[in-house]
Amino acid sequence: MNTLLSTPAWESKIFTGEWIAGGAEDRLVVEPATGKHLTTVGMATADDVAAAAAKAASVQKDWAALPFSERARVLRRAGQLFEDHAEEIGEWIIREGGGIGPKAAIETHTAAEECFNGAALAAHPIGEVLQSEQPRLSFSRRVPVGTVGVIAPFNFPLILSIRAVAPALALGNAVILKPDPRTAICGGVVLARIFEEAGLPAGLLSVLPGGADAGEALVVHPSVRVIAFTGSTRAGRAVGELAGRHLKRAHLELGGNNALIVLDDVDVEKAVSVGAFGSFMHQGQICMQTGRHIVHERIVDDYIAALAEHADRLPVGDPFTSQVALGPIIDSGQRDRIHKLVGATVEAGATLSAGGTFDELFYRPTVLGHTPHTAPAFADEVFGPVAPVTSFATLDEAVDIANQTEYGLSLGILTADGMRGLELSQRIPSGLVHINDQTVGDEAIAPFGGVGNSGNGGRVGGLGANLDAFTETQWVTAQSSLPTYPF
Repeated sequence: MNTLLSTPAWESKIFTGEWIAGGAEDRLVVEPATGKHLTTVGMATADDVAAAAAKAASVQKDWAALPFSERARVLRRAGQLFEDHAEEIGEWIIREGGGIGPKAAIETHTAAEECFNGAALAAHPIGEVLQSEQPRLSFSRRVPVGTVGVIAPFNFPLILSIRAVAPALALGNAVILKPDPRTAICGGVVLARIFEEAGLPAGLLSVLPGGADAGEALVVHPSVRVIAFTGSTRAGRAVGELAGRHLKRAHLELGGNNALIVLDDVDVEKAVSVGAFGSFMHQGQICMQTGRHIVHERIVDDYIAALAEHADRLPVGDPFTSQVALGPIIDSGQRDRIHKLVGATVEAGATLSAGGTFDELFYRPTVLGHTPHTAPAFADEVFGPVAPVTSFATLDEAVDIANQTEYGLSLGILTADGMRGLELSQRIPSGLVHINDQTVGDEAIAPFGGVGNSGNGGRVGGLGANLDAFTETQWVTAQSSLPTYPF
């Protein structure tokens, strides 16, 4: 079978429908597990963004005018290519992003599903007939916004790019994607190559890794009408402010400090397995990561001890050469931030029950027992493999602790009584709720987004959310003859 990424055509290049040199200095792609130089990617400037936007505007209307079946065909082909090349793409997710094999498999599977669902979205009804007081036909219809800008992060680079790229293309838009330069291959080059092979007309998708100047240029360019941003709350505020100043929609999926509430009627060992996955999956570098374990006081000591035991036996290492549960942190800056938060939390009174150490970029899964609510690792988003645990006595207290955050992305509740958990969840604002599961969960057909500092209420995923995100609603009337007015 032909490989997707073996050709050197994309090395040191950006993509605008063709592979060209970017205006900024090339960037080395470094394997975080080993420090090894893997390849080089091109980097874009504001001028590159402007050129891509002009090209997108010149071809988008023709794309939107095609029969829906033509757009659906490209999306179906792209989904099949993700499946056909899953192993090759997965290797880049492992080496460039530090993910373990199962995490890579989740990304490639989800990428294919996003494309297949995009193909179905292209064929979906795009309007409705309305009542009118006048003798005329009145209806609303969805029309493409034009060009969509997508800014994606490093942690799940393929999913967090394709979940906006696929539906935006399916609905007749052009897309300019700015992946995080740290994962520009698996979050950018892969998508460009897939859609090249799938037959997407040139210019409809550009992939432009770049710095803050390229990101700002994408947000402010007048022909880019919608921004789909995934990243930190700090960066999201800047993007939202800039987009608002230019009167364009910004769908912001930001950080989280997600609570897992564990009631006293659970099987502790099973609950700990659930909680460990929520905190330690992909080294905790997930916006939905379980950042706060809120456990009933009757079982909290057993929970902390069992969670520490789970953490101590999880293997950490190079996911490309070894079968491990955790790979490397993305870079030294993020590792040092994690370690600083852990140290400050222990100083604030938490018990270091497991972990709290690192070797190069490999940070041990860490459990912080009896953590004060104001301690840094409990109050802030850590974005690392850290599980702070605190206790509660009553459900009212659990709700109060869970609500002591400005975030509102994901919530998990573990209980032997599912309806009791559902009732409890209604008292805690959150974009996502999982009864009897941990906080990390997403599907291509489900709307995704947070409230509070986790986002601005914008959603991607699912039929309604994708239509709202990537189209405008237009009202149309038609009548068979000219009306008579008293003018």
